[in-house]
Amino acid sequence: MKIQIVNGPNLNLLGKREPEVYGSTNFETFFENLKASFSSIQISYYQSNIEGEIINKLHEVGFEYDGIILNAGAYTHTSIAIHDAIGAIKTPVVEVHISNIYAREEFRHKSIITSKCAGLITGFGMEGYALALLYLMNKKST
Repeated sequence: MKIQIVNGPNLNLLGKREPEVYGSTNFETFFENLKASFSSIQISYYQSNIEGEIINKLHEVGFEYDGIILNAGAYTHTSIAIHDAIGAIKTPVVEVHISNIYAREEFRHKSIITSKCAGLITGFGMEGYALALLYLMNKKST
């Protein structure tokens, strides 16, 4: 099973950026622990602050991988292009947010991409990525 995690803008600053919202662990450390916990799955990680690069990655893996876990960051609320890219690929996408987007500023309450995703996990910290992996594993086995 092959899963691609795609993180969007500013998520390269996890562990430094607003630790009261996003925690104090950087994503690379979390990712190594995640891979160890799900050692039977091939998990890849990609991060970009650039919308077009995120779209290119979705296109690249969207017909070959078994699942994509996408935290589009602020592009969640603005990117019709990422919405369209998710709709254009065959691989199921699970939308993940570390913070509870509905407990934050009102502009974060609207996700443009959710309607093209298999589901949305929000507010469980970085454990949301593990929850998304469990969903994708379950989906693959049924």
